[in-house]
Amino acid sequence: MTFEDGERNSKKVHGDRKGVKKEIVLQIVEKLRKKYTITAILSALGVPRANYYRWYLHGINKSLSVVEESIIELCKSTKYRNGHRKIKAMLKQKYDIKLNRNTVQNLMQKHNLQCRIKPKRKWKSQGESIIIAPNLLKRDFTASEPNKKWVTDITYIQYGSTTKYLSTIMDLFNNEIVAYKLYDHQQTLLVIDTLKEALSVRNHPEGVIVHSDQGSVYTSYAYQAYIKDNDLVSSMSRRGNCWDNAVIESFHSNLKSEEFQYVKFNSLRNQDVIERVITYLNYYNEERIQEKLGYLTPIKYGVMAA
Repeated sequence: MTFEDGERNSKKVHGDRKGVKKEIVLQIVEKLRKKYTITAILSALGVPRANYYRWYLHGINKSLSVVEESIIELCKSTKYRNGHRKIKAMLKQKYDIKLNRNTVQNLMQKHNLQCRIKPKRKWKSQGESIIIAPNLLKRDFTASEPNKKWVTDITYIQYGSTTKYLSTIMDLFNNEIVAYKLYDHQQTLLVIDTLKEALSVRNHPEGVIVHSDQGSVYTSYAYQAYIKDNDLVSSMSRRGNCWDNAVIESFHSNLKSEEFQYVKFNSLRNQDVIERVITYLNYYNEERIQEKLGYLTPIKYGVMAA
């Protein structure tokens, strides 16, 4: 079919019933769109763009299977944060639909529903330190019960009018974020206050290994004294080795890639940034399933284990 054929068919389009008109327009556009713009085709047919797109979307929705609709709904509700493995698990949990992960992946690719890719981060070694603790964790990011191993770190949040600094503490038993603080500075008080909150939330457990990098706030006398005074055990990554604290580093990377992926630096109000961070932290603990936890959320895993 040529463009001229499309023009000649415009009389037929206007002369037929409304239901037939939709089908004819969709067929003509589909045949000619590789050679002409949709706007030019619709202009020749005398069909408003709004009508065409309404018919097109309606046609897509009618052609979707129950499985496809379920996958699309799951991806939308989780803001396109999950890959095909997690969507496969969520299909089973929420809809009792059991599919091979390759089938889920193919359907997600068909509808362009791939999860966001977190950007690679460049690492640099820390500066001179004061008190360095041994690496007790040694990349063993597992714990047999709660309050045995905590990991902590600080990350920059640069999406508001000023830079914020997020300090978090994660329990490696179920990867739950136990405590966090979001301040305008990254001084020692930030990490001490985060640790205070974690101790309060967990009823002041003793003997917990608290693992961090060799940042100046963690090697400070004040922070190390607080660790000792509360019967905790300090552990630190080797200098400049991000893999020694990979779990908490990965969490911070996920927060940025999943919540702020399409947000420009310094483009939001500070209050909006704070609300987004709090919303994501709640989502992470209460709704975001993890393969390590048998596709359960940190909170649900902790409850079941108890």
